[in-house]
Amino acid sequence: MAVHLSFLLIFTGLAGSHSITTVSKVSVKAGEEITIPCLYDSKYINNVKYLCKGYYRFSCSTEIRTDSQSISEKFSISDDKIQKIFTVTIKDVTNKDTDYWCAVEDIGRLDDKKYFQLPATGGTPSVSVDRQEITGFKGGNININCYYRNFGVMKWCKLGRSCVTGSSGSIDGTGVTISESGPGVSTVTMSGLRTESSGWYSCVKEDIQMPVHVTVTDRPTTTTPAMTRSLTTLTTRSLTIVSASAVNHNPVSADQALITVQGEQQRAEKGRIISHNNARGLMWRVMWKDYKVLCLSSSQRVEVKDEDVTYSSLAPVLKKL
Repeated sequence: MAVHLSFLLIFTGLAGSHSITTVSKVSVKAGEEITIPCLYDSKYINNVKYLCKGYYRFSCSTEIRTDSQSISEKFSISDDKIQKIFTVTIKDVTNKDTDYWCAVEDIGRLDDKKYFQLPATGGTPSVSVDRQEITGFKGGNININCYYRNFGVMKWCKLGRSCVTGSSGSIDGTGVTISESGPGVSTVTMSGLRTESSGWYSCVKEDIQMPVHVTVTDRPTTTTPAMTRSLTTLTTRSLTIVSASAVNHNPVSADQALITVQGEQQRAEKGRIISHNNARGLMWRVMWKDYKVLCLSSSQRVEVKDEDVTYSSLAPVLKKL
C-alpha cells in the first residue's frame, strides 16, 4: 500500500521538485489574467521552459514554450536568465484553468516540473492585490495592499527565500512591516529598498498566494543647466542704467525670455530715436519763430502767419504764399 501511494505521488507530481519553485495555489477572478513566476536552478539556464496544463505530471499538455515561434492569444512566456525565473501569463482565466505545471525540458532525463493550482472564482478572489507589478526607488519605500477573505495570519514571502509572518521583519536586508489597514486589507511596507529587493513576492493567507513583482531602480535626477540672461535698459529721460538678470531652468522659457529682452532693447532704441527727433523739432520751432520776422532776406520782410506753416519733427515746411 505504501509503495502504491509513493508511486501515485510521483506520478501525479505532488511529491514536488527541488529544482523549480513557484506558488502553490492562486485564486483568480474569472475573465482576468494572472502572471505566475517559476524560479529554477542555475543548471537550467539554457534549457527550454514551458507551461504544461493538466493534473497529471506525465500526461499534461504543453501550452507554450520559450523556443516556440507561435503566438498564443491565451498564453505568453518569458525567461529572465539573470534572475533565473521564467514567467507565464494566462489570460481570460476560466474554471477550466485549474491545474498547471511550471516545466523545464531536460534532455535525456525526465522533464523537471512544479505543480500549481489556479482556481477561478466568479466573485472576489480569496487573496488579491491592486496590481502585480510594483516599482520603487533605491532607499525609498513601497506599499502593497493585500486583500483577503479568509481568516488567518497574513505573510509576505519572497519566492525561494524567507517570509515575514509577524508585524515586522526583513528580507534580504529590506525592512518589512505588515499592518491591518481595514477590514480584509493588510498593507505590506517595504522600506530601505535596495537592488537586492527586486524580485517576486507573494501575499500569503493560509494556502492561497498572490504573486507580486517588485522592481527597484535608481531614483531619477533632473539637472538642467541654469541659463542667465542680462539686460541693460537705458531710460532716455533720466539716463538711468537699469541692470536686470533673468535666470530660467527651462530652455524653452529662456528663449522666450531672450525674445522679451530683445523686444525691450528695440523699444528702448526707438524711444531714444524719437526723443532725438523731438529735440531737433523743438530747435527748428525756435529758429522758425525768429525766421518769421526776417523771411528770405533782410531787405525784404515778409510776415508769415502760423497757419501758413506746417511743422514736422525734422524741419518746418513753408506753404506757398
